[in-house]
Amino acid sequence: MLKRSKFETTQTQIMHRAEDLISAASNRYRITVQVANRAKRRRYEDFESSEDVMMKPVLRAIIEMSDELTQPEIIGEM
Repeated sequence: MLKRSKFETTQTQIMHRAEDLISAASNRYRITVQVANRAKRRRYEDFESSEDVMMKPVLRAIIEMSDELTQPEIIGEM
């Protein structure tokens, strides 16, 4: 059996998470804008802190938002 590289596995996982976000959203444009806005905020936060600067803000935003979708207890009551 061939082993997948870590990059391919991560890329596939992020693609699935992005698909889940889009399919759960009522408006594809709106979810895209929300991901972009969160990524923009994260980019400015990354300048202030030095945690995990290797991950791009857009990828981190997709992961966070998909986690919030599948695990609503993360964000709690709003």
